[in-house]
Amino acid sequence: MTEFLNKIREPEKSGSLIAKLGVTLGVLLLGISLGTFSKYLDSSPHYVNYETYDLPAILMAIDNALDLHNFLGGFAPWIVIALCVAVLSKTPLRAAINVLVFFAGFVASYYLYSYFVAGFYPAGYARIWIALTIVSPVLAYITWYAKGTGPVALVVSSIILSALINTAFAYGLLYIDVRSWLNVVMLSLGIVVLRRSAKETAIMLGLSILLAMLFEMFLPFRIW
Repeated sequence: MTEFLNKIREPEKSGSLIAKLGVTLGVLLLGISLGTFSKYLDSSPHYVNYETYDLPAILMAIDNALDLHNFLGGFAPWIVIALCVAVLSKTPLRAAINVLVFFAGFVASYYLYSYFVAGFYPAGYARIWIALTIVSPVLAYITWYAKGTGPVALVVSSIILSALINTAFAYGLLYIDVRSWLNVVMLSLGIVVLRRSAKETAIMLGLSILLAMLFEMFLPFRIW
């Protein structure tokens, strides 16, 4: 099995223990910071009247223009961040550790802020994110191979992009609509991160669209 996986993507030599701990600590702090910021933005009052808007002026203008708090409340940005953390790691094990640490920091800070500062605890959503955090090392381990070569890497990349396609677009037999332009940006970033040769990228995108439609039709749950 190790030989088979190494043919897809061979792990790089890891740095020193201090370097590894530094990267993992940085990823943890990133998760904590983004989780806290996301919940702060989501739990602040959102009114049209600027005088009663409980955010700094610049952040208020950005949120009004982009609907940033709803964007950060979705899955697309966190899929892309986890994708970047995973594929930039030197080994699949490091990818699993770093993504787990990121989501642990993100989810813990988000719901601790929600409970102790905002004064409420959405248990249903919390369970979803906790479950995602638990399975994130396995998903990250697999995702690491998306930057490899061969059909397995291509399929893994296509599955990731199919999820981003469904967060970006709503579609049916005779229509297609944009769910969120920021999610379209996330899809574009995902394509950039996972890009290959022109031919392989075209195959990847075609397979992603097909998988997106199949998931939309048959998946019993939604993350978009």
